[in-house]
Amino acid sequence: MENEDIKGLLTEEIVKTVAIIKTYQELTKPVAPDVAIGRISRMDAINNKNVTESALRQAEDKLKKLNIVLSKNGSPDFGVCVKCKNKILVGRILIRPESLLCVHCAR
Repeated sequence: MENEDIKGLLTEEIVKTVAIIKTYQELTKPVAPDVAIGRISRMDAINNKNVTESALRQAEDKLKKLNIVLSKNGSPDFGVCVKCKNKILVGRILIRPESLLCVHCAR
């Protein structure tokens, strides 16, 4: 697979991740105490907000890694494991483009 093909796939994944981050940011807005949703519903809303905040942090981390991988595209260290310095298989790059480790080191 050519670097341009991989770059296109990475760009697509970045666009999707940015959209997910925007959605999570909307869902993590504070629940106003004056909104009458009931005590149990308020507790559920707070719990859901905490879960969404965790997903937001994961998506932001993924975006950061995707941008790192995209910046390395075309360079000699593109597709190279940061730990063992062996090549990362193209299949892994396509499935998990934000991954900086080969399958062996990721275990």
